Amino acid sequence: MTDEGHKTVEALTCWQKESLTPIRSEAVEGGITNRNFRVEHGKDLFFVRLGKDIPEHGVYRFNELAASRAAFSCGISPEVVHAESGAMVLRFIEGKTLEPENLRDHSTIQKVVSLLKKCHLEMPQNLPGSTLIFWVFQVIRGYAKTLREGKSRMIPELSRFMEINRQLEKTVGAVEMRFGHNDLLCGNFIDDGKRLWLIDWDYAGFNSPLFDLANLASNNEYSEDLEKQLLEMYFEKAVSADLWKRYFAMKCASLLREAMWSMVSEIHSTLDFDYGQYTTENLERFENTFVKFENL
Repeated sequence: MTDEGHKTVEALTCWQKESLTPIRSEAVEGGITNRNFRVEHGKDLFFVRLGKDIPEHGVYRFNELAASRAAFSCGISPEVVHAESGAMVLRFIEGKTLEPENLRDHSTIQKVVSLLKKCHLEMPQNLPGSTLIFWVFQVIRGYAKTLREGKSRMIPELSRFMEINRQLEKTVGAVEMRFGHNDLLCGNFIDDGKRLWLIDWDYAGFNSPLFDLANLASNNEYSEDLEKQLLEMYFEKAVSADLWKRYFAMKCASLLREAMWSMVSEIHSTLDFDYGQYTTENLERFENTFVKFENL
């Protein structure tokens, strides 16, 4: 991480400089849309996220901030103590970020389902009047337009992707809208030894709960049995053939969106990350899953 990032963190207006309290910032690796820092200020610990709007990905910091504050109000995410242009400061949570195998543990899934229900049902009561919608099929259409305009190497594949997208959207059909996190990577869960926290609200917005469930399962490589357990826990009933088909369509859409997110990042991101390899990995996972969907 460059010295410039540390200078930006240490220049934030929230620190009590007049008290001469030292500020120590340490870069936290792993973010692929933000630059993150652990900050010691006196006896207090903070987590600082630096990042501007990313229009090509639909990431707008006003929305992330509102969602982060709402999530804290619901008790599922750390407190936002300060925000200014390009930066957000949160209380630091001492704990470990989860790995995919952690999220395949039955007791952990129960805790995750509880977090998701709070997100889906309670967060809207703590949001401002205006917030974003994350409809994955429209996100995919937007990515296709961005890729064409950016002369992506993937242009020859886009017509097929759009036809698949149309088919998946039709299969999902009418939905019950909830407020979703929409980016359930294992690294967005923290275990502090007593409970789980859900962090990083870059892509938060109203959506079908099926997307968060499918995104969780696809990102963390759930088996079919585990997927059905997840759906039964969430909906509190047996998984019907119709629900399974609609869920599977959403899982395909989640994987296609992740692959196209990476394609867009290949031509737009300035962060040091191998997006080409990430595209390849996610496309392979999407193609394998779509074959299973077609055979349902």
